[in-house]
Amino acid sequence: MAATSTNKQPLLVDRVLHYVVDLNSAAVAAINVGGTNTALLIVDGTQQDGAIIEDIYAISRGAVESTINLYLSSAFDYLRPNEGVFIGSFKSATTAGEVTRWEEMPKILAPMPQTGSEAQFRALYIPKGRALWAARQDTNVTNDGPLLGCQGGWY
Repeated sequence: MAATSTNKQPLLVDRVLHYVVDLNSAAVAAINVGGTNTALLIVDGTQQDGAIIEDIYAISRGAVESTINLYLSSAFDYLRPNEGVFIGSFKSATTAGEVTRWEEMPKILAPMPQTGSEAQFRALYIPKGRALWAARQDTNVTNDGPLLGCQGGWY
């Protein structure tokens, strides 16, 4: 699409995306990114076009609840403290196999019919040049950390 103010075409998804990662070894000590962390790259928009994520979910694999932190960054090789920006978090379930979702995604501009209590769609835009990272808020590696998945599309 042309980058002019007269171009009013809707956002078109070019290719779908669906990634699932194992958060066993992905950890940050706190919400703010510290010098040492093992956060995982989820969606790399630094090497490709931008993306829209319509769902971010966690599948629990144990009985311990995990807080999953999400970050946007301009780096694709390591989540650096001066580049990683915290954008939200959610908790995994305490029953193996149970799915939880990031329900507080940003509201977007796309129009939608008025149904239920939501007046706007929720999704996460990842602009070209940015990457989505995730980690459990913890300092230890675990054997039963949640699986984190996201789906959406490249535009």
